[in-house]
Amino acid sequence: MLAALTGLGLSTAAGLNAYIPLLVVGVLANFTDAVRLPDGYSWLSNWGVLGVIAVLLVAEMVLDKVPAVDSVNDAIQTVVRPASGGVVFSATNAAAEFERSTWMTEHPWAGWLLGIVVALAVHAVKAAARPVVNAGTAGVGAPVVSTAEDAGSLGMSLVAVFAPVLVIVGLLLFGVVAWWLIRRVRRFRARRRARRGATGGYPPG
Repeated sequence: MLAALTGLGLSTAAGLNAYIPLLVVGVLANFTDAVRLPDGYSWLSNWGVLGVIAVLLVAEMVLDKVPAVDSVNDAIQTVVRPASGGVVFSATNAAAEFERSTWMTEHPWAGWLLGIVVALAVHAVKAAARPVVNAGTAGVGAPVVSTAEDAGSLGMSLVAVFAPVLVIVGLLLFGVVAWWLIRRVRRFRARRRARRGATGGYPPG
């Protein structure tokens, strides 16, 4: 069960930032026994690979803090973040040890699927909320929210590895925030449609 929570926590972190959990897993695999990479994932601890991931992380952190550019980045990350979620879920032995079931070991694609779904759900909420934040703050909120997301991704990654039981708290907190953000997004879109209807006029009868 703890392995499953580790995988879910890392996948959630990947939905916020694709590269932070990958770096956390790779670095910890090199320096600690907290992460044991299964067969086929040794590449994730390779320093050359980690260097490339670090460069991508820096680019992501810069682009995600620029209003309008952040939405373009989110569109690109629609593929990257779920893929990262699948990797980190599987790379931490979470899939192999999920419920201590041999079925998960015999069907490695299931771990990937769980990681992808979780990361995609988190990414979808993030991507939908960002235009609302930008519009409501005239772009000022973009770097603030992005920094909070990066911190959340790092925090969730470390919690997932070292205190996986607390992942439950993190997921509950994210659920509350996601519910609040979804309501705000719906209200924002409803107001925008109303303004378009008011300014668009009506065809002559």
